[in-house]
Amino acid sequence: MEIQYKRILLKLSGESLMGKKQYGIDENRLNDYAHQIKEIAEMGVQIAIVIGGGNIFRGLAGTAQGVDRVKGDHMGMLATVINSLALASALERMETPARVYTAVRMEPIGRLYSKEAAIKTLKKGEIIIVAGGTGNPFFTTDTASALRGVELEVDVMLKGTRVDGIYTADPEKDPTAVKFDTITYDEVYARGLKIMDLTATALAKGSDLPIIVFDMDTVGNLKKVVSGEKIGTLVHN
Repeated sequence: MEIQYKRILLKLSGESLMGKKQYGIDENRLNDYAHQIKEIAEMGVQIAIVIGGGNIFRGLAGTAQGVDRVKGDHMGMLATVINSLALASALERMETPARVYTAVRMEPIGRLYSKEAAIKTLKKGEIIIVAGGTGNPFFTTDTASALRGVELEVDVMLKGTRVDGIYTADPEKDPTAVKFDTITYDEVYARGLKIMDLTATALAKGSDLPIIVFDMDTVGNLKKVVSGEKIGTLVHN
C-alpha cells in the first residue's frame, strides 16, 4: 500500500490512554496504539510522537486545587514522560525500535531532545517519542506537538482523538453537530472551534503545517490516514 505521508508527527491524548479505566494506562489501549504505530512504521513512515499526560496529572487541574501553576505544569510534564516510556516499552516488546527524547535533561530516562539528533534517529527508521512538552510551563502538549512538527519538518501532524474529526459542535453533546471533511485555519478561528489551544493553532497556521484530526481509538485508522484515505478532518491554510 502506498503511503501519502513520509514523515509524520502523531499527537496522542493522555486521556485516551486510560481506555476504560478511570485513571492511568489501560494496557489494551496502549497495545492497540503500539500495534497501529508498528504497522505504519513497517510501511516506511518516519514517526515522531507526542503524548499528553492528562490520564495522570493535568497542570491546570492542579492549579485549581491550590498547586503552584509552574510546579503543576512541571508535574504534567513528568506525566507525559511516564506515558512516553510506557509506549516505548510497548513498541519494543513488538520488536519496533523506539527512542524517548525529553525536553529537559533527564538521562538515563531519555535523551535530551535536539532537532539534529531526532532527525538522525527518524532517518534510521526508529520511532521517536518526545516527552516533557516544550520544557516550559504555560505551554500545552498541543503546542509542543506543533512545535516539534515544524522543527522536524514533518509532512503532516496527526491528532489522534476519540472522535472522528472536527464538528460544528461537540458531537458527544449535540446530536445535530455536522462534521467537516476539511476546514481552513481561518474558519477554525472564525467559528471559535477548540481543536487545539490558540498558541498551537497559530504556530501550525503560521508554519503552514496541515493537521488531520481523526479517531485513533478505531484500530486501523492510523494506517488509513497515512495511506491517504479521506477520514477525519483536514485543517489547512
